[in-house]
Amino acid sequence: MRISFIGGGVMAEAIVQGILRKGLATPGDLVVSDVAPARREILSKRYDIITVHSNAQAVEPAEVVILSIKPQNLTEVFGGLAGNLSDRLLLSIVAGASIGTLMEGFRHERIVRVMPNTPAQIGQGISVWTATESVSEDQREAAQQILMALGREIFVSDEKYLDMATAVSGSGPAYIFLILEALIDAAVHIGLGRQLAEELVLQTAVGSALFARKSGKHLAELRNMVTSPAGTTAAALLKLEQAGLRASLIEAVTAAYERATVLGRTDNK
Repeated sequence: MRISFIGGGVMAEAIVQGILRKGLATPGDLVVSDVAPARREILSKRYDIITVHSNAQAVEPAEVVILSIKPQNLTEVFGGLAGNLSDRLLLSIVAGASIGTLMEGFRHERIVRVMPNTPAQIGQGISVWTATESVSEDQREAAQQILMALGREIFVSDEKYLDMATAVSGSGPAYIFLILEALIDAAVHIGLGRQLAEELVLQTAVGSALFARKSGKHLAELRNMVTSPAGTTAAALLKLEQAGLRASLIEAVTAAYERATVLGRTDNK
């Protein structure tokens, strides 16, 4: 599979890693365009892939073009590639850029829009994606293979679910990191060394997530398994409920979703 990247940022690099790890393409099949010479040099040396300055040059050999740029750079990229993508698949991970905006800007209809998340960098991400009707079955399969190289993937039939995914899985790692950071600080506050606190908290989070996935039980049931009457966990959970943790998380996700819909409407202009 010949794949080109417009933009060589962190998520583009994560996709390059996943593609090479899964053997979907060889280094010689991958081309990355980026305006920064230092970034091109890093990617070339690190993965032995082809790097170029010109977007048009990058796209030329591709079957799949992965758009991984900052939203504010879209207009410039449109100017260089509009009407020149032929029958290639365009896979966009640009936040807030709707399919309608991409179709109009590139004058192109074969588009897959994706909301990935940062754990893709270690092959443990979750990507929510949708596709236009013009995307062929072979192209859908190619998109799915690429996204599976990053972790799990979920196809949705309506683009509106990508804004919802942005608020949950896209922004979600930041919520988790904040909670983990607070737990570590709390552990240090009661007397644990920071290194020990970090190990306890991180492994507890990893183990709990895996347990929840594999157990098949409702999360409330799992929580009750840990909560003894009048015990330490019950006392802690009471404080969290009194502090409004659950309501705050709901409000946070709602705020992120509302912001995502605004970005989608204005297309970052």
